[in-house]
Amino acid sequence: MDLRQLEYFVAVAETANFTRAAERVHITQSGVSAQIKALEHELGARLFDRSGRTARLTDAGEAALRHARAALDAAADLRYAIDDVNGLVRGRLTIGMVIGCEVAPLFDALAAFHHDHPDIDLELQEANSDHLVAGVRAGSLDLALVGLASETPEHLNSHVLASEGLVALTPPGTELATRTRIAVTKLSAYPLICLPVGTGIRKVLDQARTALGIDPSVALVATSPDTVAGLARRGLGVAILSESMAASFPDLIAVPIDGIDIPALLALVWQERGNPALAAFLRKFR
Repeated sequence: MDLRQLEYFVAVAETANFTRAAERVHITQSGVSAQIKALEHELGARLFDRSGRTARLTDAGEAALRHARAALDAAADLRYAIDDVNGLVRGRLTIGMVIGCEVAPLFDALAAFHHDHPDIDLELQEANSDHLVAGVRAGSLDLALVGLASETPEHLNSHVLASEGLVALTPPGTELATRTRIAVTKLSAYPLICLPVGTGIRKVLDQARTALGIDPSVALVATSPDTVAGLARRGLGVAILSESMAASFPDLIAVPIDGIDIPALLALVWQERGNPALAAFLRKFR
């Protein structure tokens, strides 16, 4: 016998129904039935009376139930003991993510971490980078994925994932599409579409234009790179995104922008607080 069979046996005993038990353990009803039959064959006794609408425990089933629960409890205690040795106690890991950012490796790391440590609750919060950095400093966030301009925050640990320049995206056939480069001072001739204030891309654009005495405002703001590109695709303006984001929209022409000397950064930031769950997550993410 194995723990899975015991889990299914307890589920049927507690719900008195094979279908409800299957829903509880997230497999098919036939799968539960097959495992229960295998367990009964191994024990040499019927565990349930299936003659009525409900699955009622037989005398053998009543005798087995207490031991099955004890075995499952012992297995859970074993896992908890190993987690405690490794420092991965049950708790919560709160992660911030800058709005407008879609980073598949972060989602993959979250899924893998949850699979390995299901007793640690994960919470994901979206906000602009300034709020996220403040949350990490205050301890309300364990770590955050933030967009930055030029450099990472002081007195925080960081891991830079991307450092790149900005490009202007426009549909083929426009005047801008014929250029090989465009100066940041010339962008004022076009309505600009960008990500919100608080993202690294927007901060880089605003700082560069303000330093040159140019109004940093943009015509349209969207929180998703897909939306920014989609608005530009429909002729509503010129999209400003990073080089790697632009590569996701091959139907648009990406024109590098001259005159912006600071890169847009995408980075993880965190504080060392002796949190073993955070350390484990960082290993998974890297």
